[in-house]
Amino acid sequence: KGPSTMKNGGPIPFEAWYRVGNCGDGFYSVVDPTDSRWLYNEGQFGVIGRVDQVTGQTRNIQYRRAQGDPLRWNWNAPIVVSPHNPQVIYHAAQIVVRSSDRGDTWTEISPDLSVNDPARRGGSGNIQYGTITSLDESPIVPGLMWAGTDDGNVQVTRDGGRTWTNVRDTVPAHPGYWVSRVAPSFHDPAVAYLTMTGYRHDDFRPFVWKTADYGQTWTPMTATLPTEAGIN
Repeated sequence: KGPSTMKNGGPIPFEAWYRVGNCGDGFYSVVDPTDSRWLYNEGQFGVIGRVDQVTGQTRNIQYRRAQGDPLRWNWNAPIVVSPHNPQVIYHAAQIVVRSSDRGDTWTEISPDLSVNDPARRGGSGNIQYGTITSLDESPIVPGLMWAGTDDGNVQVTRDGGRTWTNVRDTVPAHPGYWVSRVAPSFHDPAVAYLTMTGYRHDDFRPFVWKTADYGQTWTPMTATLPTEAGIN
């Protein structure tokens, strides 16, 4: 964290910057937009902390399941502060969890939203698979949420997580790739924008769609976008 400018108008020195929490390799850091005292940041695989920027205290608030399938957290697990109530935050593994007290307690509000292919979720590498990679709540309607996964699912709930609908099959020419973002509109609750990335498959085509009916249909938005060349 550092200043945007110096009082004397000079350059911002390295010494003006300091660490907040235990954030590592490009992970999410999300500040409460109504009270910058509260900062949420994370390390890999769902390790999330709440930082009190007044006292400097940091508390680990990661949700841990007492029973059931082990949680699978993406390297960068999405963190969302509700635009309707800043005490409500969401975090996502293969499920979505919700807290109404800034992470002191958590409630599961979804089933496994990934494809959950047993043949692919394991492996000998360090990166987990079958995880939620994108999560957002509509800034217009509380409880309207969109989630995307690294194995291509696109899920929507309109009732705060009580029911979820996988609209993957309504996306035309769905390549089965990693969902990089599902972004709800700031103007129309039925509208959302979907992007995917194929670079892990050496596929550098753009993948962008728009829905205007909560995911029942999607329109491609890539007609004028260039295809990037891969690196050999």
